[in-house]
Amino acid sequence: MSKYDEVGKPKEIKKGQLRVWHIPQMPMKAFRVYVKTPKDAKAILNVLAIYDLFQFENKIKPDYSNAQGLEVFENGEWSEWEDNYGFDIDDTEEA
Repeated sequence: MSKYDEVGKPKEIKKGQLRVWHIPQMPMKAFRVYVKTPKDAKAILNVLAIYDLFQFENKIKPDYSNAQGLEVFENGEWSEWEDNYGFDIDDTEEA
């Protein structure tokens, strides 16, 4: 595991902990960034998406297929985060 696999990982993972995951080029492993709020996650996800598009448009990457999202730690495992209405981070108004 490299130091970039899980950026900002707390010493103890508690219920409700959030982390952004991003795969810049499929298929490869994701890297994760721990965040405090869905609003912080939305900002990071937007920057990562814009950065991938910038690299493609400026021919840094000849093509790309990325994926990303927000996870929450509940019941001892990570699952995709949803707001109180069942929307994920891409569709929520909460962030």
